[in-house]
This record gives sequence, C-alpha cells and structure tokens, in this order.
Amino acid sequence: MSTSASPAPPDARSHSPGGPSGSVRHPPVAARIAHLGDFHVPPRVVLIALLAAPVGAVAAVVAAGLLKLIALITNLSFLGRLGFGAAVPGDTGHRWLLLVMPVVGGLVIGVMARYGSEKIRGHGMPEAIESILVGGSRVQPRVAVLKPASAAISIGTGGPFGAEGPIIMTGGAVGSLIAQFLRVTTDERKALLVAGSAAGMAATFNAPLASILLAVELLLFEWRPRSYLPVAVAAVTATLVRGPLLGTDPLFGGAHVPARIGLSAYGLCVVAGVAAGLLALGATSLVYFSEDLFARLRIHWMWWPAIGGAIIGVGGLVEPRALGVGYDVIGALLTGHATVGLIVGVLVVKTLIWGLSLGSGTSGGVLAPMFMVGGALGAAEALVFPHVSPGFWALVSLAGVLGGVMRSPLTGIVFCLELTHEVNALIPMVITASAAYLLSVVLLKRSVLTEKLARRGLHLTREYSVDPLEVHLVRQLETPAAVTFRADRPAGEITALLRDAHDQGDPDRLLGQRLYPVLGADGSLTGVVTRGQLIHADPADRTPLGDLVAAPVTAHPDETLRALANRMAQYEVTRLLVTSRGEHAQVEGIISLRDLLTARRIDLHEEHHAERVLGLRTRRAPAAAAT
Repeated sequence: MSTSASPAPPDARSHSPGGPSGSVRHPPVAARIAHLGDFHVPPRVVLIALLAAPVGAVAAVVAAGLLKLIALITNLSFLGRLGFGAAVPGDTGHRWLLLVMPVVGGLVIGVMARYGSEKIRGHGMPEAIESILVGGSRVQPRVAVLKPASAAISIGTGGPFGAEGPIIMTGGAVGSLIAQFLRVTTDERKALLVAGSAAGMAATFNAPLASILLAVELLLFEWRPRSYLPVAVAAVTATLVRGPLLGTDPLFGGAHVPARIGLSAYGLCVVAGVAAGLLALGATSLVYFSEDLFARLRIHWMWWPAIGGAIIGVGGLVEPRALGVGYDVIGALLTGHATVGLIVGVLVVKTLIWGLSLGSGTSGGVLAPMFMVGGALGAAEALVFPHVSPGFWALVSLAGVLGGVMRSPLTGIVFCLELTHEVNALIPMVITASAAYLLSVVLLKRSVLTEKLARRGLHLTREYSVDPLEVHLVRQLETPAAVTFRADRPAGEITALLRDAHDQGDPDRLLGQRLYPVLGADGSLTGVVTRGQLIHADPADRTPLGDLVAAPVTAHPDETLRALANRMAQYEVTRLLVTSRGEHAQVEGIISLRDLLTARRIDLHEEHHAERVLGLRTRRAPAAAAT
C-alpha cells in the first residue's frame, strides 16, 4: 500500500457560525484554464442558424396569410362581402350578427378540436411551451394547418383575441416540421421550433427584437449562442420578408411623446404600474376562474367554445368595438382619439368577454387583447392624470399590463417601442412595466401563460441564473487520493486490511476513501477498484488487483464541476478520479457527488446569509481621571 505525496488542500467545507464560509482554494497564478470560455459554441450552430433562415421566411408568409384570412372571414361574417381589406365586426349593419356569428365560430372550432386536434384549443403559448418541455419539440403536421385556421375563424367571427398566440404555435410548428425531416438533436429541434415562433411574432407585429426577447424569456429556458443565433436569424428574416407583404411602418404610431417629461409624470408612472399590475392579476384570475366554471359543465368540451361565443356576442351587443383584434381601437387609444364611452366599454367589456371566452378553450391569442385593455386603462387614467401627450398614458399602461400579464417586462417594454417607435417614452415604460411586474410576481404564483401548464402537472421556473457548478473548478474541491494500491497485490490481502480497519474502528484512512487508484510497477495508472468491491471479496483470493480493475472515469483539475456533473450522469457514477493532463497522467485526487453539493451549499450560503462587511467605528471618550 502506498499513499499519495500530494499535500491536502485547504478544506472547502469549513463552516462559520452562519454556514459555509465560501472560501475555496484558488489556483496559482500560473494555472492555465485556456480551454474554458464564456460560451460553449458547437460548430453545428452555424448549420442550425442557416436552417433558421427558411424557417423565418415560411413563418412570415404564414403570418401574413393568417392576417389576410382573418380579414377575409371578418368581411364574410359581418359585412357580407368577399375581400381581404381591413374590416371590423362593429361596422356591420345587422346587429344580430354580433350575437350569432361568435356562436357559429365557436361551434366550428369545437368540431375542429374534437375531430381534428385538441392541440388547437387555447391561446397557443402554453401549447408551444408544453411541446418544448415534454414533447421533444415535436409538433404534429395537422396542428400547423388547424391552429391558424381555427384562430382565423375565432377572430374573424368576432372573437376578442389576437393572432400572435396562434402564429407562435404555427410558426413553431413550421420550425419543428422542418427539423423533424433532418437528423438533429432535441435541443437543435427546440431551437428551430422557437425560431419559427419568434419569426411568426416578428412578422405579425414588425417587432423582431421583442420577438427575440419573448423567445428568450418564455420559450427557450436558456441563454446560449446555440439557441439565440437561430432565433435571431429567423426573426430578422421574417421581418425582411414581412416588408413587401404587410409594410414596414410601426403598427401603432402617433402617441407623440415629448422629449422632456415632468417629474410628477414619472411618479405617476408608478401609480399607473400598480393599476396595470392589479388589472393583470384580475384578468389572469378571470381566465382560470372561467376555465374552472367550464370544467364543471356536464357537457362535452366540444360545445364550450360555442358557449364562449355566446358570451362574446352579448358583449358585442353592449360594445361592438370590443370584438375582433381591434387594431383600430388600439390606434385610437394611443393617439388620444377615443371617447369616454369607448374607453369604459373596452376596459370593462373587452376584459370580461376575453377572459370568460378564453376559458372555454377557443382559439386565440393574449397580446392584442392586452394591448387594447392596457391602452384603455391608460386612456382612463389620462382623464385625471396631467397631460403629457395625447397617447402617453395609454402607451405606458399598455407596457405595464404586458409586464404584469406576461411577467416579461423587457419583452413588454421593447414591444411597445417597436409597435410605436416612441423612444421618448422608454423611461416611463420601464417604470410602469417594472412596477406592474413587481406586483404580479409578489401576488400571483403563475402567469396566464404558465398556469395552464401547472394544471397539466408541469412546472416551469422563470428564474434564470448561472449554475454555481459552472463557476467552481475541480481543483478547488477535490480530495487527495490518500490511498493507492499496486496492481500486483492480491485482492484478498486488501480485503483483510479493510476488514481489520473496520473492526478497529479506524475509518479515516482506508475506509474513508471509497475509490482506490491501482498503479502499475512504473507508477502509471492501471485502473480503479471500489471499496464495496473489495470489502465483500474473499480474503483468501490471490487474484492480482490489476485483473479486477475497471477503466476509470476521470476528471481534470481545470474542469468545471458542471462538466463533472454531466459526466457522472452519463456514466452513472458518483465519484471520479482526478488526473493531470498529458500523456503520462498522474493521479491528483478524487471528487465526489458530495463535493458538487458543497458548491451548491456555498451558493445557498451566499444567497441567504446576511452579514455586515463594513461598519462605522466610534471613538470612545477617555475615562475620567480618578479623583
């Protein structure tokens, strides 16, 4: 038996009264970690990014086609004409159509979902997220056809929804289908699915940057070059293709926010954010309250969209302009041209019919209704808040509602910037969206986009952080290999040594180590044996250890603990042998799953242990002289 000559490292598991000290052994200045980089970029990322370009182009054409199909169905349903021009349900000359057509649309969607694919139910984003989380990013071909068709029918017959949710699902289906015909990994297929979703969003709203952010905050669950680059390529391609098809002007212009805004307006942006957050809470709760009500009905879910259509129709009789996508109403709100009646009608009716009907399982998106409701909230606030510009308060409240409903404040802010090109409203929108976001995350566990996943037994965390295993190296936490064995020693002899150590109650040296390096006559590594393998052997066994060794799963001192965690999972082991790099590798130590947990404990300590680092020292007055 021989022992390693390497000195023991400082104990990284030392504890202070508050928990782990967090102090780890730092490498010498001359240590080289040149093989580690900020990002891991496999060469195939170039291929996947190139594939994302046609995905983006096809998604843009599909998005433009969906918008034209919505316009066609709206014209046929309410105006009785065949055309692709802009049309709104409220322009019909037959008010009874406002009540009947949403019911007809609901019946058609119920039949499509029942006999086509149940995946078309809902607003699209939860379905896209679910296919990424548990479906291997595989989308059925029929969903790519039925989802936009059902959304066009729903919105075209008066549904108070947006086209963005369905186009996210449809664009994602385009990317997924292209990927399914190729030999790619699941992560690469996910990147192409999300690229298609972002491309559809970019083409629908002429908002490439917001679409990329939406993909990062809601669909990718990571921030890596391998996923960002395909998404960026697809979003840019879709925006370029959109130009000739739908134009390049901002979707909603005319708020005319001035360059200088009074300080009082910034303070009121906080109030607007709180109001937007409360509205987001109410709207989210309304959707799932409605879903619970429909679930209690004793009729097949195929009929639920028709009941939702009846709710929409009643709302349409009260406020016709609450039906449909409502881009014209959003434009009026953002330019200050909305009347008080329209503001109140949209704020109340649109919120109610959107929330109640979406719970019925019909097909339609979330963003456009939130644009209208958020704009109406801001327009109502403009009646009492000081004047800044005609559509200022509608714009900042729109950003606030998006931040509260989606709980993606960056996406909401950039969306509003790209929809209006009102750069002067940036700071007010940041204040409003952040205030609404704070209220939403504190008071509501899940958003309208993730609650449905939770109801299906899936959990999605929206907090992204650096893995603590990625910032610790092996050499900081490895344990020296104190015990090694020669390859020519009999196995039974080692078994006797281990049993004697156990009987004498001396576990620190022999029994404290569970993985033993086996060295050849020249000191080179032959393999490894485990404590369990030896302690249960026959003490009379004269088989040389060299005949019993297994090939070691090794690590190097300059690798990250995350790389080791992946290796442990791949080989299904809990301990690795640490060896130096080079042709004649030397055994340096052992690292175990417990060491990986130590890195986690350090991270938990830094998160929860509060301490004062600096303080003020007061000089005591000199003691009075004795008398």
